[in-house]
Amino acid sequence: MAAHPPDAEPGPEAAEPTGSEVAAREEPVAARDRARMPAWLPRALVLAFLLLGAFQLLDWAAHRLIGLFVVLFVAFFVSLAMEPAVDSLAARGMSRGLGTAVVFVLVFLFVAGFVVALGILLVETVHDLVIELPRLVDDLVDWVNRTFDQDFTLDQLRGQLTKDTDTLTGYAERAANHAWGLSATIVGGLAKLLLIALFSIYLTAGGPRLRRSLCSLLPPTRQDAVLRAWDLAIQKTGGYLYSRALLAVISAVAHGVFLAVLGVPNAIAMGVWFGVVASFVPTVGTYLAGVLPVLVALTIRPLDAVWVILFVIVYQQFQDYVLQPKLTARTVDVNPAVALLAVLAGGALLGAVGALLAIPATATVQSFVSLYLKRYEVTEDPRIDRAKAKRARRAGSEPPP
Repeated sequence: MAAHPPDAEPGPEAAEPTGSEVAAREEPVAARDRARMPAWLPRALVLAFLLLGAFQLLDWAAHRLIGLFVVLFVAFFVSLAMEPAVDSLAARGMSRGLGTAVVFVLVFLFVAGFVVALGILLVETVHDLVIELPRLVDDLVDWVNRTFDQDFTLDQLRGQLTKDTDTLTGYAERAANHAWGLSATIVGGLAKLLLIALFSIYLTAGGPRLRRSLCSLLPPTRQDAVLRAWDLAIQKTGGYLYSRALLAVISAVAHGVFLAVLGVPNAIAMGVWFGVVASFVPTVGTYLAGVLPVLVALTIRPLDAVWVILFVIVYQQFQDYVLQPKLTARTVDVNPAVALLAVLAGGALLGAVGALLAIPATATVQSFVSLYLKRYEVTEDPRIDRAKAKRARRAGSEPPP
């Protein structure tokens, strides 16, 4: 094998490439790498589409099931309110199922009696109001003419109200068209009430078993917190119901006696109406309950309606500042501003149901949180100290009597 002579020059193929040649060779490779799709991008796109589809599916399911969630939420709080009574019957030897049936039958009888009495009262009130309406309109027109020096007549008022017959006909047609929708709404409401009653019965009868089933899914360190929160919810919800029922009884007696003194018909029934509505409908219950007695009083003597309004306002102040703080001090002790905010928030979220359940839910959360919050002693306000010192100096400077 021939060897290369030592002084031989290397061939052109063995020459090392320069820097510019290397850069020229690497530029097409880099351009191809930049043009190629990253390996992670297809997987990321697929994952993004899957997440979007899951979100759309959950949103669709949530909108479909929101009504069922509200029913379960209301049924849970109803069962919490009924559980103390069922526990009391069970402690006396009655089976839990029978105790639940007894409590719910009594509640159903009370609600049914209240609804029937209210229906009869409304029918009688509307009947009396329709009969007395011409006289009331005459009195009103005479008062307006005397007070404002006018010369209105019933014929002018009737012509003003009926000048557009087509408009009145349109109102009647729209009312007839909405009758079917109103009927469907009533049937749907009754179906929801039936579902709430059924779920409430199941949750109340199986309350202890349900708590054990939920706690079995939690570690022992968390079970105590869940049971404590559950007991607080029962205590606050039952206390809220008890305090409201007591307020309703006192309000019914007070308004019934006052209406009987005025000579208003059906005074006892209207007192019960006022007590229940004013006590269990938050925020606007008093004003809503006062409409019916005022209308009835108008059919007797218009001046009696003024006395009813004044009594409602005075009694509301007495209830808010004297009765309610004493009755709810140990059951649902919620600051009035916090209670109003909770009612507004509950109404915005769940309507009338949320407004009704907002106060016991807020009291439960407040009590549960207070168990785990560390509290510190509050130092005296320096301004209070200065005010006390000033009063002491002033009292010391006054001559003795």
